[in-house]
Amino acid sequence: MKTGYGQRQLKPHLKLTLSRKSKNKTMNVIQAELKEVLIVEPDVFKDHRGFFMETYNRIRYDGIGIQRHFVQDNLSFSRQRTLRGLHYQAKHPQAKLVQVISGEIYDVAVDIRAQSPTFGKWVGVILNDRNNRQLFIPEGFAHGFCVLSETALFSYKCSDFYAPKDERGVLWADPDLGIAWPIADPIVSEKDNGYPKLCNVPTGDLPCIKDLI
Repeated sequence: MKTGYGQRQLKPHLKLTLSRKSKNKTMNVIQAELKEVLIVEPDVFKDHRGFFMETYNRIRYDGIGIQRHFVQDNLSFSRQRTLRGLHYQAKHPQAKLVQVISGEIYDVAVDIRAQSPTFGKWVGVILNDRNNRQLFIPEGFAHGFCVLSETALFSYKCSDFYAPKDERGVLWADPDLGIAWPIADPIVSEKDNGYPKLCNVPTGDLPCIKDLI
């Protein structure tokens, strides 16, 4: 299978090119280099007692382009140097809205949509309990993260239910992707270490961009 990507062409940094506001309340939205991936900066109201923030409001998030019906919320706890990914579902693709509750992670999204002009390219974003950022990852992207802090509590919303028989993955250390994970000697599950490189994933196991439009 021709992959249409090369390690030297991949750019791990973000190109912060777009900032826009929701209709009802100030909410900063940054478009990543892969334009479908969005960084959301919700308002955080702080005082001497602590802070309050709204982590999701369907009307407001629809207004900034995240028009999904989220059906499942997940919570993940991991220790330092843990690396999870790169995960996706083939026939039941999930969009995700991810956020760190405590700690710090490096979060990665990889475009694995067949026939996509950015197939095989990726972006990486630091998420932590200080910047309060959220990352929106649309359907057709593989997702993974590694933990930079001592521990991390990580939550995410999904647009479709978890389907164990439909679960797929791409090798986190795929040399063709060249993801610049910011940790050495990560702690990785046997399952995640066993996923194929992107070039070896059967075409039938990849989401097609025309089916996601």
